[in-house]
Amino acid sequence: MIENNFFNTFFVIPILNLLVFLYKGFSFLKIPGAFGFAIIGLTIILRLFFHPFFKSQMETAKKMQELKPHLDKLSKKHKNDPKTLQKKQWELFQQHKINPSMGCLFILIQFPIFIALYKSLSFFLINHGKKVVDEINKVVYFSFLKITTIDSWFFGFDLAKSPSQVKIWYYYLIPLITAFLQYWQTNLTQPPLKETDKKIEQKKEKSETEEFQEALNIQIKLIFPLMIGWFSYTLPVGLSLYWNFFTLLSIIYYQKLNKNSYGKN
Repeated sequence: MIENNFFNTFFVIPILNLLVFLYKGFSFLKIPGAFGFAIIGLTIILRLFFHPFFKSQMETAKKMQELKPHLDKLSKKHKNDPKTLQKKQWELFQQHKINPSMGCLFILIQFPIFIALYKSLSFFLINHGKKVVDEINKVVYFSFLKITTIDSWFFGFDLAKSPSQVKIWYYYLIPLITAFLQYWQTNLTQPPLKETDKKIEQKKEKSETEEFQEALNIQIKLIFPLMIGWFSYTLPVGLSLYWNFFTLLSIIYYQKLNKNSYGKN
């Protein structure tokens, strides 16, 4: 049952209505796998909505990467004076018009929408049958959005079931693809060092803290994709479809951004 509370009213129900609208549209056009295409359409709409924040975050990350040598010098120079270090770092950020909090802002903005999307898709996919259809019809904004059934099949996959439930060999490809795409995206977000930078890094003596941080980053790069892959093994395929398509759109944007960046150098 969809309860009437603040989060559902302002996040879950609007996304649910958009998903139903897309589903009805693709069904009206008699397109096979209408619900799958509705999820893809919803992903594109949300990706476009988040693009200004995502673009700002990527530009900030790129500038931070360029300022890293300067930040390292400041850290070394003022390592015994945290207040002066913080002041000098902030002055450097202001000089280059960087707001380090943009990354956190992007996460904070998208977090409630992602939770709402998860709840909407879960309601659509995990809970199945006439009772769910009736519940959805109670919260749609317009009468023409009311549905009579939910066809969750999408090119041989039942979007309402997880690979762990179905246990058919090609369903096991989904968590593998999900983990691979997540690993690919994680690697793209960390631009490779230039040869000169590599030589500097090799010569620089690393503290125990820096070595620990480096080892932690490597573990995160490997563990996070495996964790996402496990989730896609246990959750309905429809949720994996959304996650993978969103990740794929992000990868395309990362590659375009890196290509433009290298072209200018």
